[in-house]
Amino acid sequence: MKGLLQLSFLPQSSDLGLLILRLSLGLAMLFNHGWVKLMNFSSLANSFPPVLGNGQITLALTVFAEVGCAALLILGFFTRFAAAVLAITMGVAFFKVHAMNLSGANSGELAFVYLVGFLALTFAGAGRFSADKS
Repeated sequence: MKGLLQLSFLPQSSDLGLLILRLSLGLAMLFNHGWVKLMNFSSLANSFPPVLGNGQITLALTVFAEVGCAALLILGFFTRFAAAVLAITMGVAFFKVHAMNLSGANSGELAFVYLVGFLALTFAGAGRFSADKS
């Protein structure tokens, strides 16, 4: 019973855990957030929150992070850099755009979850199953 509760029947691999984290966060960011912004760039440019002076610059940097860095993260290429850029982007989203609101209207809960995941990857790196380790 103790083995069942400790899940000792599963292989113990931090590298596999990092791969799952990289793929799940990277794919979700790329396809649920970045791709939409990239495809609708011209219509979003005038209404995007002007965090860095104007909305177009902020949107361009956000697309760079959510598309370019998410793709790097998925591949495990320049992983710590890509994760750091994504963490900064999600930090801006959580602290500035969502005003640290974790519930209700204008919730930044998802930005916070991404922020924590990207910070973990920034400090842990890509793991063995990545282009960085090839």
